Amino acid sequence: MLNITESAAKKIKDMLDDQARAPSVWGLRIHVEGGGCSGFQYKMDFEEAPSEPIEGMNVFENGDSKVLIDSKSLLFVGGSTVDYNDGLTGAGFVITNPNATGTCGCGMSFSV
Repeated sequence: MLNITESAAKKIKDMLDDQARAPSVWGLRIHVEGGGCSGFQYKMDFEEAPSEPIEGMNVFENGDSKVLIDSKSLLFVGGSTVDYNDGLTGAGFVITNPNATGTCGCGMSFSV
């Protein structure tokens, strides 16, 4: 399970609209890979959502917005919340991961 806040859903839709990509077809792809200062890091990009279920690919939705995550990455981020913060200290997607035992200051690297 992955939770997508209203703020993140709106930003995903807005960014896809700006790129002339249909939110009904595209989604924010999140995957986890080794690296970063804490051992694992989040990678994000926009990708076409599968029109039919694909083994190993999970699609989570909030309204018209989708987040795509492969099963291997979901092992590390299951139960997380994807949010979007737009503050004075920076703007970007933020993942609140209950599985992380430590994170770095950038918020994109974590350990389990």
